[in-house]
Amino acid sequence: MTANPDHSAKNRGNILVTGGAGYIGATVYSALLDAGWTPIILDNLCQGRREFTEGRVFYEGDIADRALLRKIVNERGELYGAIHCAALIVVPESVDRPEDYYRENVSKSVELFAGLRDVGCKRIVFSSSAAIYGTVPGFMVTEASPLEPSSPYSRTKYMMEMVLRDFCDAYQMKGIALRYFNPIGADPKMRTGAYLKSPTHVLGRLVSVATGKSPVFEITGTSWPTRDGSGIRDYIHVWDLARAHVNAIENFDRAFAGKQSASPLSDNYRVINLGTGRGVTVRELVTAFETVHGSSINKKESAARPGDVAGSFRSDRARPIQPARAWGAAVHGSRCATDARRRPPPPHHVRGHADRGRQQARAPSGRHLGDGISQPGALPAGRASAAAVACVRLAVHRHSFPKRRCASRCRREREASEAIRD
Repeated sequence: MTANPDHSAKNRGNILVTGGAGYIGATVYSALLDAGWTPIILDNLCQGRREFTEGRVFYEGDIADRALLRKIVNERGELYGAIHCAALIVVPESVDRPEDYYRENVSKSVELFAGLRDVGCKRIVFSSSAAIYGTVPGFMVTEASPLEPSSPYSRTKYMMEMVLRDFCDAYQMKGIALRYFNPIGADPKMRTGAYLKSPTHVLGRLVSVATGKSPVFEITGTSWPTRDGSGIRDYIHVWDLARAHVNAIENFDRAFAGKQSASPLSDNYRVINLGTGRGVTVRELVTAFETVHGSSINKKESAARPGDVAGSFRSDRARPIQPARAWGAAVHGSRCATDARRRPPPPHHVRGHADRGRQQARAPSGRHLGDGISQPGALPAGRASAAAVACVRLAVHRHSFPKRRCASRCRREREASEAIRD
């Protein structure tokens, strides 16, 4: 099925967004729309929200449905490119349900790539994951770091990359894999955001405990070889992540103009890490959250969850690659926190409030990389850094959206505000 599309001042071409009703896919849709593209959602809504498809071009169905893909092209015209975000993504769940993950993520991606080939779509941007990297000394990874996926989820991402690479080599397609770290936040206009009822990732769980929805915050894993024993992460704002996907589309052909690549796997395949270059431990983030919140939260230490790893963050010491290196979007500290306690509604509800909130948010200066993105330096070890504090400051203080009279809208707002993925 289709919905009425958003309208922009210019139409630069059709971009298919698989999983476009999910947290990241819906934000990518918004970024594409703002940049003048015509995004098209393909989502079966097994994880995504129908609310995030309202007023948008939307086809409900499976990514493995080649007939549906042909229908999309017949009705909407040729695709300039595709951004593949659809996947199951919860690490502990993947340990318990590996069959589902290999079927939904890997097998259906094979069908999707074949379907895109058949309809003449030769540009594919794949939302991959830095979870496929192994643990390296210092936890800083480059695109050439060893790949040692440690969970069924991360192994599916690795396998999806290899399938895409082989398709690119065999069928004159081209692919860019964006390996991103830990997204948090929401669309600055609050059209979409994280929405899980029971958050499983760190910032959502912190907010849940601070607001009394959960009794205790568990620091899962405290014996990792990090500076304080807790896991280390690289938190990137989801809007920077979405803009990086747009930059990949807009600079797609340019990325293949030269031979250089961070990992010289193929002339038709590129890999780019998306992160801040800042490593923040879970303990540091908890301390920063408590600083901003103004009081301690109830917390305890527990064992690592199945599939958990010590973590990693993007290294600034990677050797230069294609001109689009600036796609490795760095999150600004204050922007990183604008949304954990804000309430991202369905697209049309609170534009005025979102605009006001966005005007209030200000980012610290950093080394400019291009397209409004700055690259901050590495964090000092052994303390909760100012950057970590900034990552949650607005999360506590931005909770100003009015109550909705409509019960269903209130419910959607609550669900949309109860999780931020790290």
